[in-house]
Amino acid sequence: MTPLHPFAAADVVTAALPRSTWLLLLVVVGAALVAWLVAVAIGALVRRFAGPSPVAADLSRRGRRPLRVLLVLLAVTLVLDAAPGVGDWRDVVVRVLGLVLIGVVAWLIAVAAFVVEDLALARYDVDVDDNRHARRVRTQVTLIRRLTVAVIAVLAIAGMLLTFPAARAAGTSILASAGVLSVVAGLAAQTSLANVFAGMQLAFTDAIRVDDVVVVEDEWGRIEEITLTYVVVHVWDDRRLVLPSTHFTTTPF
Repeated sequence: MTPLHPFAAADVVTAALPRSTWLLLLVVVGAALVAWLVAVAIGALVRRFAGPSPVAADLSRRGRRPLRVLLVLLAVTLVLDAAPGVGDWRDVVVRVLGLVLIGVVAWLIAVAAFVVEDLALARYDVDVDDNRHARRVRTQVTLIRRLTVAVIAVLAIAGMLLTFPAARAAGTSILASAGVLSVVAGLAAQTSLANVFAGMQLAFTDAIRVDDVVVVEDEWGRIEEITLTYVVVHVWDDRRLVLPSTHFTTTPF
């Protein structure tokens, strides 16, 4: 028996799919159920063979839901994309599923980044007498996590927009005028960008760390949170003093 050519195999699969909308929906539900069961089996295998590894346990816990959603979306998209013409609704649904797939892939990438960052945090215990280095790492990892989420979100949105032909044409025009746009954006967001760079400077130059005791604006308190644009100081009387990051790079404290 001669093997089928890949294109011929695809034609056979397409011909085997039902042309009735209701039957096609039943096939879609069946494919989604099979994909969900496969995802559950993968999770069980990871938990069984990973043993006591904290990395695998964290990855399984964080990635269980996005993996299931990803496999179900892939199964449904493949079935609908290969199905014969059943109406104009099919193209719209496939387009929407493609956009959701990009978002779920970004979700999985963020999960992997979070697992790596949790692994870095687990190596440094802050519940010790000399925890200066541990608090420094904690501050830096927290900032990196926020940057990671922001970058992944921007890339995911860009990927979604590039699936539309009109957006690709607009992207070409934007790239052609990127120099002018960057100058305009830099002038418009000068204060915000200054705070972002100041936040990165605070985290990576070890100027302040989470849980440091500081006296700022004539108030005594502890550094509670360091973000990209502001720092939260937990004052002695249980108030929170929120200061821009540039305050700690331009004003003595």
